[in-house]
Amino acid sequence: MNKIVCGKNAVREAIVSSRVNKLYLQAFNDEFINLAKKYSIDYQIIGKDKMEQMTTENHQGIIALVKDYQYYNLEQIMNTNKHSLIVILDGLKDPHNLGAIIRTCEATKVDGVIIPKNRSVRINETVSKVSTGAIEYVKVCEVTNISQTIDKLKKNGYWIVGAEHEARSQNYWDLNYDMPIALVIGSEGEGISRLIKEKCDFLIDIPMEGQINSLNASVSTAIIIYEIKRQQR
Repeated sequence: MNKIVCGKNAVREAIVSSRVNKLYLQAFNDEFINLAKKYSIDYQIIGKDKMEQMTTENHQGIIALVKDYQYYNLEQIMNTNKHSLIVILDGLKDPHNLGAIIRTCEATKVDGVIIPKNRSVRINETVSKVSTGAIEYVKVCEVTNISQTIDKLKKNGYWIVGAEHEARSQNYWDLNYDMPIALVIGSEGEGISRLIKEKCDFLIDIPMEGQINSLNASVSTAIIIYEIKRQQR
């Protein structure tokens, strides 16, 4: 079944990844016409009105029909490297947050992102657009049960670090990350679920000095990922 990807960066990376079945252009575009010819992709010039019937996203005059995203399994994202980093998203709902997190994960070479099959945002048009094509390079794993997945990660040497403000939480920069890490990020507004929180080996939070007591999920994730990577390097 075809899905839509739009925007120059997202479409460009989807083409290179051989996921595009057909390309729609609002006007002649030498770069994308040449890419279509190079990868033997059928393309069509259509009007702005028709494009806006296809998507409500900012398409930048370029829309692609793509194959479904192929999710990875857990074994494909686990790494024997002692500095492995996997991000677990416990019920994230906002596709903009997921797209931004995937973009950060690609920039920092995170080994993979885990999302639950139910009660969570999936890879869609908005996620692809916000990730600016990073979705083509990040291994996203969909699992039925986050709790059981954490048990498997622990058996394979991972330490589970939850980003949550609690009495036992420590500042995110105080934890020693010199170990394989699975970083758990909770849902917007609700945080990490109770059962998953209990399975975390450590809880960390980001100190807040202003009047607002929380950060956007994707911003928090980026801050913590860069601190983990800084220490691991």
